[in-house]
Amino acid sequence: MNYKNKIFSTLNTKALALINKWKESGQKIVFTNGCFDILHSGHIKYLSEAADFGDKLIVGLNSDTSVKRLKGENRPVKSQECRADILASISGVDMVIIFDEDTPLDLIEKILPDILVKGGDWKPDQIVGSDIVMKNGGQVKSLTFLEGFSSSRIIDKIKNG
Repeated sequence: MNYKNKIFSTLNTKALALINKWKESGQKIVFTNGCFDILHSGHIKYLSEAADFGDKLIVGLNSDTSVKRLKGENRPVKSQECRADILASISGVDMVIIFDEDTPLDLIEKILPDILVKGGDWKPDQIVGSDIVMKNGGQVKSLTFLEGFSSSRIIDKIKNG
């Protein structure tokens, strides 16, 4: 599949139809989200581990306006289109959905993934949508936190040498 076909600018009927098709065929859906502003090896390890939990990995990607609200006026460094292209080209990622809200709660409520995954800096009970996923019989996973990987740290190093 062409990676461009994996990208959705919103959770539309075409994306939902594909997700429902996956579910009907018995495939386990994994969902994660983030800004993924400057992709680094910590992100790659995280996405690979998340993909291993199921059959299809859906990544909710914060839009440019959402990243700006969350990270500050100088972010994101890369546009949502660029970030979505990079994520969609990763072999373990099956779908990228861009969202404007600060959290992916609406996506999680509509997708109802089998497994919700976040990085190790989040405890399972702090993960947005964890209650919905667990109430629906799903699981919530908090991956091992990898020290030393941070988009903000990379940006600071570029600025300050």
